Amino acid sequence: MSKIERALLSVTDKSGLVPFARSLVGAGIEILSTGGTAKVLRGENIPVTDLSAFTGFPEMLDGRVKTLHPKVHGGLLYIRGNATHEQSVQEHGLKPIDLVVVNLYPFEQTVSKPGVTLEEAVENIDIGGPSMLRSAAKNHESVTVVVDPDDYAEVAKAIEANGATSPELRRKLAAKVFVRTAAYDGAIGEYLTREFSRTQTASDSESSTTPMPESLMVREPLAQTLRYGENPHQKAALYGPFRDTYEQLHGKELSYNNILDLTAAAHLIGEFAGDPHTLAILKHTNPCGIGQGDNLRAAWEKAFATDKQAPFGGIIAVNRELDVECARALVEIFSEVIVAPGFSSEALEILKTKKNLRLIKLLKDARGTDARDVRSVGAGSYLMQESDGRGVGMQDLKIVTKRQPTDAELRAMLFGWRVVKHVKSNAIVYVQSDRTLGVGAGQMSRVDASRIAVWKAGEAGLSLAGSVVCSDAFFPFADGLVAAAEAGATAAIQPGGSMRDPEVIAAADERGIAMAMTGVRHFRH
Repeated sequence: MSKIERALLSVTDKSGLVPFARSLVGAGIEILSTGGTAKVLRGENIPVTDLSAFTGFPEMLDGRVKTLHPKVHGGLLYIRGNATHEQSVQEHGLKPIDLVVVNLYPFEQTVSKPGVTLEEAVENIDIGGPSMLRSAAKNHESVTVVVDPDDYAEVAKAIEANGATSPELRRKLAAKVFVRTAAYDGAIGEYLTREFSRTQTASDSESSTTPMPESLMVREPLAQTLRYGENPHQKAALYGPFRDTYEQLHGKELSYNNILDLTAAAHLIGEFAGDPHTLAILKHTNPCGIGQGDNLRAAWEKAFATDKQAPFGGIIAVNRELDVECARALVEIFSEVIVAPGFSSEALEILKTKKNLRLIKLLKDARGTDARDVRSVGAGSYLMQESDGRGVGMQDLKIVTKRQPTDAELRAMLFGWRVVKHVKSNAIVYVQSDRTLGVGAGQMSRVDASRIAVWKAGEAGLSLAGSVVCSDAFFPFADGLVAAAEAGATAAIQPGGSMRDPEVIAAADERGIAMAMTGVRHFRH
């Protein structure tokens, strides 16, 4: 490639712009620029030519039209050395633009803000920027294109050494452009589809409807590569704005499995955001003990009492700032990760004595960041669903038995319902109003899940007398309910919806069990 003689700089993100521009000027490169970018450069005494002077056409329509001009795209797209192209360039007075530096209007950031209007979103749809990027990237044999400020240093170094960039670098940068513009267009398409599909009419009981997108595109930037995936022979990486929600304060680098576990813990503890002091222990994304108390230390003792084996190497999450008394208890066992909305300075000092213990500050409610779940099912195919954010309150419970539940049983129902929602199916959880007693997860039979939960409670020395049994899906037969009654449960909560509901209700009535149905199922396959 011949020496770079002319560059066009038009950026929203001004980070690193000034030193990069100075390096270009130092290499004898003419700089063209637009609006705010030109203003910043002039403020730093960097010589710059307004693009409008270069094209002979003013910026107009409130800046909507400023780079959409043949002198811009002709200068980018013509193939150097092509006789026909060279002739056209001469006839129309076009000049080559050899380097383009563009980043886009912050559409994604704009629509993520609370209360953003459709008008604001639309005004942050960049037109000229993607057009220049695509023109330059298409003609990467002749033009260098930069869309990411992180690439400034590498480009500047190449120009300083050779006056130009290598074909390998231009190809890498061009590919990066098309990844970025695809993601940008995907974000716009997803937002507008969602906004334009909203319906809210007096005749419609649903406040809104949001269809699944016509196509699925993963468009999140690489956050970090990971040492490996679920197993050492699997490569893995993390994508997306993970650090907007989770801040690591201490410990080893998070692994693939750590991330799965801590995000499960964050979603679970989010269910108890407004509750008394709550602590949850998870292993392999399954809750194995949850407790509430007047303080976190008391909550820990209840959660730990549920299962004193499973927490080894597990994840601990709390719903408020972790204090020194709780830290003193937690440091006595081996855990992989602790997740909290904050840590007192004294607690941090204690926990940091465990050099490998990962401490994660929860910056916001993780549940509010995930509107949809996506998973691969092989064959190049994916499943997508809305996230399971459905909650159940006292007003949603339908008492279907002759005996009404006591106040304590009602509190236990609502406590346990939030727990069983996060246990792998088939799931059975025995609870009191402030603690788990036994957890049965991921069994092929609901009766087996109940048996495991009963066994776990027995192993822990916890009585199930007067407990509430929680089932993530309906009891298909009365035997599951009968087994719970025999274990000591006096109340039950389940979705209902089985053709044998009358048999299950009759079995409950026969044994004096109070039972509530929620009408909501929480399968977690």
